[in-house]
Amino acid sequence: MIFRLKTSKKTEEIFKDLESKTHLKPYTLVKHAIAWSVKENTSIMGYKSNSEGLELNRQTITGDYDIYFKVLIEQMEKRCLKDEEYFPTFVKAHIDRGAIILMNMYNHAGTLDNYIKQSLGVGDTV
Repeated sequence: MIFRLKTSKKTEEIFKDLESKTHLKPYTLVKHAIAWSVKENTSIMGYKSNSEGLELNRQTITGDYDIYFKVLIEQMEKRCLKDEEYFPTFVKAHIDRGAIILMNMYNHAGTLDNYIKQSLGVGDTV
């Protein structure tokens, strides 16, 4: 069983940039990235990215909710995933795709407060 993954270099850069702007740590940002990627409701099968970025461990990413993350990803993929597929392959792809979406969402919102409002579907950023 694999317990670590490395994000893409682009994801690492996005997380560093967002951390400097929002003071949110990668262990928080990674959950937002996964959520935005899953919300896209399209398969990440075949999503390609490098592994030259931030090293994260499974516990940091999913914590006590690992099974919930897995079920969400399986539902989106419309199939059961072997643990070796789910982590790191699918989780990494969702983090890398979601980081780009997250950065676009934050840039559109302009501030952390507006990003939160936008995420909740309230405020003038919607």
